[in-house]
Amino acid sequence: MDTLTGVFISEVVGTAVLILLGCGVVANIALAKTKGNAGGFLLVNIGWGMAVFAGVIVAYQSGAHLNPAVTIGIVTSGATEFVPGVPVSPLAILTYITAQMIGAIIGATLAWVIYRQHFNAETDPASKLAVFSTGPAIRSYGTNLVAEIIATFILVFVVLGFGRNGDASGLAALGALPVALLVIGIGASLGGPTGYAINPARDLGPRIVHALVPIRGKGTSDWSYAWIPVVGPVIGGALAGWASTVLLPVIG
Repeated sequence: MDTLTGVFISEVVGTAVLILLGCGVVANIALAKTKGNAGGFLLVNIGWGMAVFAGVIVAYQSGAHLNPAVTIGIVTSGATEFVPGVPVSPLAILTYITAQMIGAIIGATLAWVIYRQHFNAETDPASKLAVFSTGPAIRSYGTNLVAEIIATFILVFVVLGFGRNGDASGLAALGALPVALLVIGIGASLGGPTGYAINPARDLGPRIVHALVPIRGKGTSDWSYAWIPVVGPVIGGALAGWASTVLLPVIG
């Protein structure tokens, strides 16, 4: 197996685990007749943090980016390699982001399979969509975009803070537990306005699944908002990479 193939498989598996557990915790809280119904936003934060923990653990081979914003941030930080033996190149970037999208679609589909009866029992279309994708508490596209940019900036900036000479290798550079706590902290502090996608694949992949799978009374997939959790994290990740070259100390 060549190195890029290994990276591709690693990112697919890691992102699928991340999204299965992340969408799963939202389903457990948002859908009718589940054991965790109405568990609250803090439980969502903890569940997503643990989802990241699990995804990072199984995606160590690729550096566990699991997120196009992380991949883009590593590129704009001036890194020369994603992981040893995988130089930064257009093909490698495409490999990471494609794998992340495929993994997100797989994970969201599995979450739908597990909670299928609960989706059908739920009468609120917004609760069904919330399992798959984020949405604003107050819809204001400019403010929502800024919230996603800032929250993603914090994620990627801290990830890069654990790198050396701009060669951070992704979430795995932090170790699984610290990055899980980072995601919980971002959700608890900055997740209120938009639900903190902080990951284009995390939102777009599951939103596509919502649009395609048969769910009784599911309503629309809110495509008018869908660009916010894609564009915001991309900008935030890119800015964090550039800022890291100036604001983070270089360790020799």
